Amino acid sequence: MRVFVAIDLPDNVRDALADVQNDLPVGRAMAAETFHLTLSFLDEQPRHVVSSVDRNLAEIRFDPFPLCLRGLDTFGGKRPKLLWVGVAAAPALRALRDKVQRAAVRAGLDMPRTRFRPHVTLARFHGNMRGDAFSRLSGFMAHHGGFATQEFTVDRFVLFRSILSADGAVHQQLATYPAICCG
Repeated sequence: MRVFVAIDLPDNVRDALADVQNDLPVGRAMAAETFHLTLSFLDEQPRHVVSSVDRNLAEIRFDPFPLCLRGLDTFGGKRPKLLWVGVAAAPALRALRDKVQRAAVRAGLDMPRTRFRPHVTLARFHGNMRGDAFSRLSGFMAHHGGFATQEFTVDRFVLFRSILSADGAVHQQLATYPAICCG
């Protein structure tokens, strides 16, 4: 089973992200129902490992914290592969991500040490974007570069299953973990 741990976004944030997508001149926009902020991608795992991860995630304690999505960027350098919106500085987000990573390791997963760049994917691009398409994307980013959502409260995170299809991934919630105040 292909699984990941993420913050599910409130409807008003999804709506704001979908609104900015409406102006996107190139690429394949992600469906609003798939918007999420990944804390940890766990990849393909057998059910017994997912069960162990679930038990460990249920033990995580964290206080609710504010979060704001802000700014647009791409991954892929001169050949962008995806467009994303970033996250305003949030030490509590990094702390939650670290707890999720440790929970996965305690379940027996070998989690690679990767740089955490929290983001929400807005669109994907195919292959060699050139000329006019690249110029239109650059114009879009210049116009929307100051994009920011309203601040929202992170008071839970979710274990998702990702089912791949020809039309894109379908995300199924397997478990939700509410904030349990630390004090």
